[in-house]
Amino acid sequence: MNEDVRVTAWVRGRVQGVGFRWFARANALRIGALVGFALNLEDGRVQVVAEGPKDHCEQLLEWLRTGDTPGRVDGVTEIWATPRGGYDGFAIR
Repeated sequence: MNEDVRVTAWVRGRVQGVGFRWFARANALRIGALVGFALNLEDGRVQVVAEGPKDHCEQLLEWLRTGDTPGRVDGVTEIWATPRGGYDGFAIR
């Protein structure tokens, strides 16, 4: 069973000013069936929130950790939760 889930990931490293949010959105759209957003945080991290099928969220998380990302990813911390809904597509904030 591939239920819908919510994953919130905090990506640290050199991930601001390098197009990271745009690439996160592009990968979410490529994977498909994901909604949410990517947001620059004041401390230099990028927060990525995605809701959709669990395997799709896992694919996005795997890309954040090991993919060909812009900049440099030093680490990713994530939490899993129940979807909250209310997103229209995948936004860059």
